[in-house]
Amino acid sequence: MNLWLIFILTIIVLHYALDTIVSLVNIRALSPHLPEEFSDTYKQDKYRESQNYTKATTKLSLLENSLTTIVTVVFLLAGGFNVIDGFARSFEFGSIVTGLIFTGSLVFLSLLLSLPFSLYSTFRVEERFGFNRTTASVFIMDMLKGLVLGIILGSPLLGAILWFFENGGTYAWLYCWVGVVVFGVLLQFLAPILIMPLFNKFTALEDGPLKEKILAYAKQENFALKGIFTMDGSKRSAKLNAFFTGFGKFRKIVFFDTLLEKLEDDEIVAVLAHEMGHFKKKHILKMMASSVLQTGLMFFLLSLFIENRGLFSAFGMENLSVYASLVFFAFLYSPLSTLLSVFANYLSRIHEFEADLYAAKTTGKPEMLAQSLKKLSRENLSNLTPHPLMVAFSYSHPPVLARIQSLNRIKI
Repeated sequence: MNLWLIFILTIIVLHYALDTIVSLVNIRALSPHLPEEFSDTYKQDKYRESQNYTKATTKLSLLENSLTTIVTVVFLLAGGFNVIDGFARSFEFGSIVTGLIFTGSLVFLSLLLSLPFSLYSTFRVEERFGFNRTTASVFIMDMLKGLVLGIILGSPLLGAILWFFENGGTYAWLYCWVGVVVFGVLLQFLAPILIMPLFNKFTALEDGPLKEKILAYAKQENFALKGIFTMDGSKRSAKLNAFFTGFGKFRKIVFFDTLLEKLEDDEIVAVLAHEMGHFKKKHILKMMASSVLQTGLMFFLLSLFIENRGLFSAFGMENLSVYASLVFFAFLYSPLSTLLSVFANYLSRIHEFEADLYAAKTTGKPEMLAQSLKKLSRENLSNLTPHPLMVAFSYSHPPVLARIQSLNRIKI
């Protein structure tokens, strides 16, 4: 048997096994005892509901992961990639357009496979726990808008990558690296202006005590804000959230309308202070630098496997191509991607603690941030006792209990 095929199948099986083990130990780590730190915010029935939510979402994820793994293995062994390649070549376009058809067809099949799970998650699981506000029309429009955006933004980028690898010679990976980084930075500027408004409505925060407190705090910290907005997050879900968007003088703070409904003014300012802490501590730049380096490493490694005959044989391909090399390399890169994500999550969790400390010291009210975190976890039915393995592999934020305990130790 082809050694590349054995290696790829091993990667697929081990990745599935790891995901399954982590999910199962995380379920077993659920404790029936409400942590003492949340006794002033949670009632026992709400805590029990959060655990049931974790179980429900985990079971659905395990089912989807199992089906996806089986379909992927069968598709690979049955020569499915070669069939799709034959379909793409049948149009007799040039290599770049053929590559776009090949990749687009695989993406479309992947979306079809995941669609039933997305529907069930939205209209059954999220509905069952009182989160879903999405209507069928909103769901369909979101999906169509996402597909159109993917074509408009993704096709030129993928086409450029294919062109560089076909014509760029030894340094093709370097050109692709620079191009993707530039594209990503431009997208950060364009997203809040052109993309995000396609999905949600943004409204300037009304004048009042909350806006005055936010502006006063921003002035205290010498932090320029282009605007303060609310977003109709309730259009799709009852969950709470807030985020910064944009760079430099174009920075905006966005609060979900659901968050404004559930938190007190001082708690909202504490959430803002935490997000501001990420900027002040240069976490955004550090994470961007880490992402840029990982992208460079990925493209360099990819350049070593372009049109590898053994790899193409493993996938049952009759013809070599640059575009299929990109898809097949993704299987090889998966283990390294997992390891890098563990490191990235670890770094992100450190940043979250630093941002919490910044918010506590600059507001002088660590208890306000702690209280906001408790309410956020309660309203979002967060898992209060995740297993350390789940935290390591999946959590970009520390478990909320660890954050509360850290805030309780801060002396102002």
